[in-house]
Amino acid sequence: MYRKEKSIQLKSSSAALYNNLSVLRLPSRQLACFSAVHGPSVNVVSAATDGLGFSHRQLQAKEGGMAVSTSILTQAAWCVLPSRVLLVLTSQKGIQMYESDGSIMVYWHALDVTEHPPGQAVFARGIAAAGGRFICVGTSSGLVLVFDIPPKGTNITVSEVLEQHRDAITDIAAELGQAQDGTGDLVTADDAGALCVWSAGEEFTLLSKIPAFGCTCSSVKLWNGVVAAGYGNGQIRLYEAATGLLRAEVNAHARWIYALDLAPETGKLLSGAEDSFVHVWKLSRNPDTDDVEIEHCHAECVTDTQVCGARFCDPEGNSFAVTGYDLSEIFRYGRV
Repeated sequence: MYRKEKSIQLKSSSAALYNNLSVLRLPSRQLACFSAVHGPSVNVVSAATDGLGFSHRQLQAKEGGMAVSTSILTQAAWCVLPSRVLLVLTSQKGIQMYESDGSIMVYWHALDVTEHPPGQAVFARGIAAAGGRFICVGTSSGLVLVFDIPPKGTNITVSEVLEQHRDAITDIAAELGQAQDGTGDLVTADDAGALCVWSAGEEFTLLSKIPAFGCTCSSVKLWNGVVAAGYGNGQIRLYEAATGLLRAEVNAHARWIYALDLAPETGKLLSGAEDSFVHVWKLSRNPDTDDVEIEHCHAECVTDTQVCGARFCDPEGNSFAVTGYDLSEIFRYGRV
C-alpha cells in the first residue's frame, strides 16, 4: 500500500505530454530532482529527501542561435551514464543537452526540417541512455538519433541513425547493464504502435520488430528481457524482447495511457493514464515455465486529474511521483 506524502510545488503547470516527468535520485547528497515540461520551459525542482528543502530552476528552449519564434518543448529526461549524468530536452526545433543541474548547456542538435514532408509537424521526442555511452533520441520522422557521449566535455557526436520506424517516435527505453545476452537492451516505440528491440553497441542491431495493431504506443519500458508497452486504448502489453512474442495483455486503464515506469530491482511497473488512475503492478517470470506474469498491487485515484507523468523515486519502487495536466504540483506517494 502507498500513501500520499507532501507534494512539490512547481513554478508552472505540467503540459499534457507523454511521460512528462523525470526523476533523478542523488543519494550521496540526500536529494531527489524532478522535472516537468510546460510550453517553452521545463521546471526543475531539487527536493531534500527529508521533504524540508526545495530549490527551483526553469530552463527555456534555447535554439542554438537567434530563434524567430519560441519553440515548444516536448520532453525532458535525465540520462544516467556510468561517467556522467546529462539533462536532455527535446523540442520542435532540436535537442539540447545540459549538465545534470541544468547550469550549462553542453550540446545542441538542430532537427533537419528537409527530412519531413511539407506540412508535417517537426519535433524530437523519446529519450534514453543506452549501452554505457550513448543517448538515443527519437524524431517525428521516425528516425532514432544515437549520440556518442564522451566521459566529459562537449565533443558529442551523432554516431548512428536508426531507420526502422515509419511514424513519429513516442518513447524510447533502455535496460542498463542488466539485459541477458540476445534479449536486447533498447526498445523504441512509435505513433502507429510499432516497437523495435535493439542491441546497443558500436553498431546498433535490430533484434525484433513488433508490428502495430491500430493503436498508439505512448510509453514503453524494458526489464529482464520483457518489453512493457502502454497504449492509447488503455492496455498494457508484455512482450518477449528477443522474439517479440506477446506474453500478457491487461486492460489496465479506461483511457489513454500517458506514462509507464519500472523499478529495476523489484520488477514493479507503474502506469498512469487520462482516467485519473495510477496503478502499480508486479512483473515476474515463473521459474518453472519461464512465463511472464503480472500481478496488480495498488491503485491510486488522483482525483479530477489527467495523469501525464508517473515515475518511481527509487530502484525498489517504494515511492513514486505523479504529474497531471494543468497541475502546478507534483504528487508524491510512499509505501506504508
